[in-house]
Formats: sequence, C-alpha cells, structure tokens
Amino acid sequence: IPHSICSESCPPGYRKASQLGKPICCFDCIPCSVGTISNKTDSTECLTCPDDHWSNERQDTCIPKTLEFLSYEDSMGSTLAALSILCTLFTVITLCIFIKYRETPIVKANNREVSYLLLLALLLCFLCSLVFIGEPRTWTCMLRQTAFGIVFALSVSCVLAKTIMVVIAFNATKPNSNLRKWVGPKLPNTIAMVCTVIIAWLSSSPPFKELNMNSQIGMIIIECNEGSSIAFWCVLGYMGLLAIISFIVAFLARNLPASFNEAKFITFRMLVFVTVWFAFIPAYLSTRGNYMVAVEIFAILASSAGLLACIFFPKCYTILLRPDMNTKEYLKG
Repeated sequence: IPHSICSESCPPGYRKASQLGKPICCFDCIPCSVGTISNKTDSTECLTCPDDHWSNERQDTCIPKTLEFLSYEDSMGSTLAALSILCTLFTVITLCIFIKYRETPIVKANNREVSYLLLLALLLCFLCSLVFIGEPRTWTCMLRQTAFGIVFALSVSCVLAKTIMVVIAFNATKPNSNLRKWVGPKLPNTIAMVCTVIIAWLSSSPPFKELNMNSQIGMIIIECNEGSSIAFWCVLGYMGLLAIISFIVAFLARNLPASFNEAKFITFRMLVFVTVWFAFIPAYLSTRGNYMVAVEIFAILASSAGLLACIFFPKCYTILLRPDMNTKEYLKG
C-alpha cells in the first residue's frame, strides 16, 4: 500500500503547525520560543519551563537557571574586596600614627577624640562594604543598609563636629555664639535621628533576600530587597543633608589662618563626598543585579577614601615628614 508523506516529522525543540487548506499530514515545524521546550518528535505544543528553569539552546530540555550574585570569585567582587581591605589597612595605619603622636600640637589641634571616632567610623565604613559581597542572606540584607546608615551618619557627624569646632576656635570664640549651640549634647542627635529611622525601618518593613527570576534571561539574581524604599532614601537624604550643612559651614569659614586652613580641606572633601553620592543616585537606579551592588560599594569606598585622604593624609605628612610644621608657633601663624 503506498504511503504518502506531505511533511517531514518535527524534531524535539519544534512544534507542528497545520498548513491552511492542506491535508492534516501537511504541517510546518515552528521552533519553540525562548523559555519553552518540546521534548518529543511531532509535538503539537511547546511547554513552558518552570520559573527557576530555562530552555537550552536546542529548546528540548529545561535546565536550571544560573544563580547570579556578586561573589568574591568574580573579578569585580575580588577587586572591590581588595580595595576595601587596602583602605582598611590605611585607616588602621593612620589611627596608629595619630595615637603614637597624640601629644603633638597638630593632633591636639584637630581634636583627638573626634579624630579617633572619625577614624573608627571610616574603618567600619570600609569593612561594611564587604557585607555587600557574597550570596545575600536575610541577616546580611538587614545588616547591609542599617550598618552602612549608622556608620556613615557617624562619619559625617564627626566631620560636621570638626567643622564647627574649627569655626568656633577661630571665628566664634564668644561664649554666647550661636555656633556653640551645635557642639556638645546636640551632636549625638544627628546619630539618634538616623538610628530612629533605621529602627522604624527594621520594625515595619525590613530588607530581605529576594530571588529575581525575570530581570535577566536564564538567570536568577539573588539580591536584597530594601523592604521600604522610602526608609532607604530617607537615610541617604539625611546623610546628604549633614554633608551639605558641613560643606556650607566650612565654606563660610574658609578664610582661616594659612597655617591651619582646616576649613579649606573640609570644604573640598565634603564637595567630593556630595558629588560622589549625587552621581551614585542615577547610577544606582539605572543598574541591576551585580552592577547595582558594585555601584553602591564603589560609592561607599570612594566617599570614605575621600574623607580619609583629605582629612588625615595631610596631617600624617606633616607629622612624619615635616616635623618643623608640627609646632604651636607654626599653627598659630
């Protein structure tokens, strides 16, 4: 008996589509779309893969999606981790120098206690960037933004305290000066406010681990959901406000004695700080996955390193290489 064949069989990865106006044995083989498969010959439909799987190149098998997160094995993750550790070492060395030469005029003139506190805050800033690297977990997601918010608020508050103390020392020595009201018991309020926001954040809508299966084809991005985006941007906005206030106060008091022009350095470093974080906002909003995390780590490292370099490196240079400038007579001009 003759056996007629109109169309060849459709292999796995394709589905049959009947040709209009032709016998049922006549059909076209249509390749399955991305994310769907057919695993048998002459399949009439393509099956959608589960959310955590994706189709292979032949569209005949569902394979697990690749897990994606910023790890220490990645070149980008290892580079950022190395920079963080390097900056941490520089901070520890600077702190040791300030402790060893704590009785010298330049260290005393820079308010030792606030300088130690600022160095400790910068040390924690560099270390907290390491929490952003590695597979996100519930506790690391909660620790990332909260620790970052507290230690950064502490850093900027210390800079603001140093700024106001410098202004008072040279331009506001009167007992009833309004600037004196900023110093003392009111400075801890800057930390208390950001801590209040963070406590409310963790109580109402804390950050959590999230599996993003739809952002990139064939990948599951393991990321931290901020929980409350309003709280996240409130913390960033508050730190920006402190930085801008510090910049304005330093700029208004920029005409200090040439031998101790601390306000000039404060103005420059806060300008760098504000610029980095203004650049961070569009970069953060326009990236996804590993690059979003890397952008935030880079912003933390760049702004913290800027504070360390502008505030303490000139002092270390004077202490170690120019002891002739580390005298009361020179500082008094």
